[in-house]
Amino acid sequence: MPAEKRHIDNHLMLERLSKIHTKIKSGCYPNSHQLAYDNEVSVPTISRDIEFLRERFGAPIEYDAAHRGYYYTKNFDMPLNMVSAKDILTLSLTKQLLSQYEGSPIYNELSSIISMLSDFQGIGKSDFLKRVAAPPLPKGVMNENAWNVVLECLQENMVLKFDYNGRWKTETTHRLLRPYQVLLQDGMYYVFGFDENADGGKGGERLFNLSRMKNLENTKQSFELPEDFEFSSRCGGGRFGAFKEAEKVQYEIDFYDDARQFVKDCIWADDQKFYEIEEENTTTICFTSSQSTKVLEWVLSQGMKAKPIAPESFVERWKNEIRAMMKNAGI
Repeated sequence: MPAEKRHIDNHLMLERLSKIHTKIKSGCYPNSHQLAYDNEVSVPTISRDIEFLRERFGAPIEYDAAHRGYYYTKNFDMPLNMVSAKDILTLSLTKQLLSQYEGSPIYNELSSIISMLSDFQGIGKSDFLKRVAAPPLPKGVMNENAWNVVLECLQENMVLKFDYNGRWKTETTHRLLRPYQVLLQDGMYYVFGFDENADGGKGGERLFNLSRMKNLENTKQSFELPEDFEFSSRCGGGRFGAFKEAEKVQYEIDFYDDARQFVKDCIWADDQKFYEIEEENTTTICFTSSQSTKVLEWVLSQGMKAKPIAPESFVERWKNEIRAMMKNAGI
């Protein structure tokens, strides 16, 4: 169902639920025929709404045969009535933060829910909700069918089968993955888990870009989710996104000029420490991470204003990258 049509249906249902709740709470013992007439819907629709109130909202609704209508067996209020305008604003800001994923299933569902709640509170068209926004950023390519298969395997702990073309290993490979988590970064979706085909069949933990996963299939083969499945525990304390390597490394990197403030604006690693050398106009950051490729990209993004000091292997890798860039530039 298109997101717009789903939003309209949800909104109309929410309006009915609110009216039904108000009627029952008033103590007038409305019956299904009266509620159907008031809401201009069928009696079966009202019956489904009553069940929805009972099951989803825990409404203590009973039918009184003497009064021939519904009533609440104890005091009850609709949870949505307790959602404040401040709560809606907070949810709307969350929607802005996920704007990179606009058009994807997760964004569409979240957007529909927030819009429904905003309309219910009468602030859906308020300009204030637009006063905090995320700037335009790149969006990843999303295959909704692929997302649904991945989500199904996550929910049921089932092995996922698919074909894959990697960033560095571009030829098509066939994978059997025990999916642990879906990671969101820079408008992209990554699937983290245990690849049974990795390392020549020995298996190992891997990350896959969802946009490159093809011919996805739920094998219906179950697996046991390990207690330590969280991707963040594999990053060696680093906070450089969806990338990991086996070795945890301690880095020492000098930053110069205006990059000195840049490097202090964020927490890049759990154990980061800064050292200031004012006479040299230098700020040094020391930290550990198991994400060397991402750390290298981070250092290179600062150009001449960043220089790695340790470890020696990382320094040499940085120099080789610069040499390759100079060769491409004809220098």
